[in-house]
Amino acid sequence: MVVVAIEKRPHGTQLLVVPVTTRPPRPGDAVVEMPERVRQHLGLGADRCWIVADEYNVFTWPGPDIRPIRRGVDISPRYGAIPGKLFEQVRSLMLRQARGGALKETRRTD
Repeated sequence: MVVVAIEKRPHGTQLLVVPVTTRPPRPGDAVVEMPERVRQHLGLGADRCWIVADEYNVFTWPGPDIRPIRRGVDISPRYGAIPGKLFEQVRSLMLRQARGGALKETRRTD
């Protein structure tokens, strides 16, 4: 998942995240392919993957839906950052989906 927005709230931090999938897109799917070098940097493996830009999930952190991973001695829910250009591609496509009424929200925690 890619965090696209963060909002501090009294009960925790609300994260808006878009999913990442290895399922190849169908024609017309609102996705942005993640470049190989970015996948390697994030430790996602060799399989091609796509950032889904027509849906997002809302999580509260800390919470049960986002779990930390171990990378060496560090334990964090963060895999790393994506390049600004890739983020802007995702953001732009999400905004187009929102304007067309095709952006879907799923709340994962209350």
